[in-house]
Amino acid sequence: MIRPARPEDAPALAALLNHWIETTAITFNPVPKTPDDILGLILSKAAAGHAFLVAEDGGRVIGQASYGQFRAGPGYRTCMEHSISLLPGTHGKGLGRTLLAAVEDHARAGGAHQMIAAVSGENADGRAFHARMGYAHVATIPEAGHKFGRFMDLVLMQKFL
Repeated sequence: MIRPARPEDAPALAALLNHWIETTAITFNPVPKTPDDILGLILSKAAAGHAFLVAEDGGRVIGQASYGQFRAGPGYRTCMEHSISLLPGTHGKGLGRTLLAAVEDHARAGGAHQMIAAVSGENADGRAFHARMGYAHVATIPEAGHKFGRFMDLVLMQKFL
């Protein structure tokens, strides 16, 4: 089931995101999230009119997707960027497609013109997933990120909504 994130989801969402933060280069962020950090994200997305969705199975949060404005300022008000992640072991079942489509639909209904995916150059599966979802590679920023003692490229992918 896909539904809006609720404050009580914050601990489960922090655990989900922290797996990727602490063990992979999928995100360049090296700092684990606290439940309070996630609560702030849930509330700020809601206040901005942007979606923060969770995938739930049997009462357990197994995935998340959210979006927000790509860059600050009114000139970027129709350009959004999303975040999506699933618990390990839940890939390959269509859940990512469902979450991303729901976020895109929400953004489109709110007047967004396009969605940006910022994907680690080391995340070949993430780039392939976004390509299957209709995102086009528009730029690579060499060595934009640094984590685990090395520099990594950032790949920007775009989809017009």
